[in-house]
Amino acid sequence: MRLTEQPVPGFHPAEGRTPDTFAPVEVGLHGVTKRFSDQTAVDDVTLRIHEGEFFSVLGPSGCGKTTLLRMIAGFDDPTAGRIELDGVDVVGVPPYRRDVNTVFQSYALFPHMSVWDNVAYGVKRKGVRGAKLKELVGEHLELVRLQQYAKRRPAQLSGGQQQRVAIARALAAGPRLLLLDEPLGALDAVLRKELQIELMRIQREVGTTFLYVTHDQEEALVLSHRVAVMNAGKLEQVGYPEDVYERPATRFVAGFIGTSNILDAKVSGVDGRWAVLDTPGVTGLRAPLNSRGLRHGQRVAATVRPEKVHLHDLADEPPTGWCVLTGTVRDVVYTGVSTQYVVDVPGGAELVAFVQNTRRIADAGSPGQPVRMAWDPDFTVLLEPEEGMDD
Repeated sequence: MRLTEQPVPGFHPAEGRTPDTFAPVEVGLHGVTKRFSDQTAVDDVTLRIHEGEFFSVLGPSGCGKTTLLRMIAGFDDPTAGRIELDGVDVVGVPPYRRDVNTVFQSYALFPHMSVWDNVAYGVKRKGVRGAKLKELVGEHLELVRLQQYAKRRPAQLSGGQQQRVAIARALAAGPRLLLLDEPLGALDAVLRKELQIELMRIQREVGTTFLYVTHDQEEALVLSHRVAVMNAGKLEQVGYPEDVYERPATRFVAGFIGTSNILDAKVSGVDGRWAVLDTPGVTGLRAPLNSRGLRHGQRVAATVRPEKVHLHDLADEPPTGWCVLTGTVRDVVYTGVSTQYVVDVPGGAELVAFVQNTRRIADAGSPGQPVRMAWDPDFTVLLEPEEGMDD
């Protein structure tokens, strides 16, 4: 697992409209484990979330991400480990004493109350009344751009508007940490993208620490300062979105986030900063050396993203020093922005290339056509071999 603990660019906790009722909180998880009977839902998770950060936990259904969120909120206690808010262990502290609020996928609005009353609900429970109450509710309706809908009931709003009311209600109560459990999951694709932009703007303005749980890879990459990828209760990788995507730390991350081409190979040598690899049908397969020690003959996996792969006619020579293999186009799939080429290569494998549609008609190849696939070796990433193939 790769951890990123250096200062996070792109957010400034003291900047923006942070209400004077709270300051953003730092979250620390230390060996957090949660077991249900004979099942381990969260397995020895250690993690630090910086104050004022938009942090996402990404993983497939059942990976433990919602259980992790529930433990931070105080709805469940860990079986082992510590959960700290600004260095204070809060295990056993009830949810209402944690200065934490949660936004759910289901909105959880009061149907009999107006938008204004829904937003005011949590503020009133903290004893705020009169002019201060009106000010806070007004500020947060303005924050989510719904001030003109203050008198409406939730049923009179769209799904996206209802979710914005839920966010305003959660933030108006002044939490130091906002937990968001797949809040955009019930919305259609267009509305989800609109709300992603709104969430980024809202988080920038209020400066609150956001912890966001999702199974949507694109959503996590778009929204987050950093991302933690979970699988089977464990952290696979923690890092900036571009690191997690461009330099996956494990085979699972490479396959779960986006599309990856993975070739099983053997180390045949080291040449300066390069690991020289041997796999059937590939000329010049190399990858930048990483921190792991390599030995001659060691089995590894080499991965490259499809958008890094260029297609060439057999008569064309790819740039000197690139990784090159020859194959036959099997399928061509037009996706709008790009065209996906599936190519059968030696050894029974298949590789995929995404070619941007800069012309009206995609013409990089057609089914049955032999092509060369080539890429800059800087884009090759070394991973562990497939289970059962290690020496």
